[in-house]
Amino acid sequence: MSKLLAESLIRDVPDFPKPGIIFKDIHPIVENPAAMHEVVDLLAEDAKAKGAEVIVGIESRGFIFGVPIAMALDLPFAMTRKLGKLPYEKITEEYSLEYGTNTIEMHVDAIKPGQRAYIIDDLLATGGTARAAANLVERLNGTVCSFGFVVELAFLNGRDALENYEIKSLITY
Repeated sequence: MSKLLAESLIRDVPDFPKPGIIFKDIHPIVENPAAMHEVVDLLAEDAKAKGAEVIVGIESRGFIFGVPIAMALDLPFAMTRKLGKLPYEKITEEYSLEYGTNTIEMHVDAIKPGQRAYIIDDLLATGGTARAAANLVERLNGTVCSFGFVVELAFLNGRDALENYEIKSLITY
């Protein structure tokens, strides 16, 4: 496959969010309609091939890519949000970060029993957030049919946290 337009637009931002980190900025993709179509089309094609019945987006950049994928496939969209952001009855999942823990949550009716969920986020790094999202889906008796990421930072070994799942990454560093 030839290099994606989206890949040519990602920019490196040194020393963000802290010194020594090179941040992969996906904002130029969002600002470019052709690149967005490319990303959405490729991930929607994968979600369809995996038999997705619901698209799950991880806050917040997973929403940017997940909603148009859900719309393209005429599927529902379910949100995983940061703690304290959902108004209705919810379940929560805590996960580890290199500097502590964080928590995400999902409405109890976001996933129907047996529903095949395709989980979307912009970037796979260590895999902690993605794994927490999978746990939420499974606690609601859904099945994770695959993950879709725009970017994967392979050197952070995020696939290790998701070793029992299928993963589609469009761009790998």
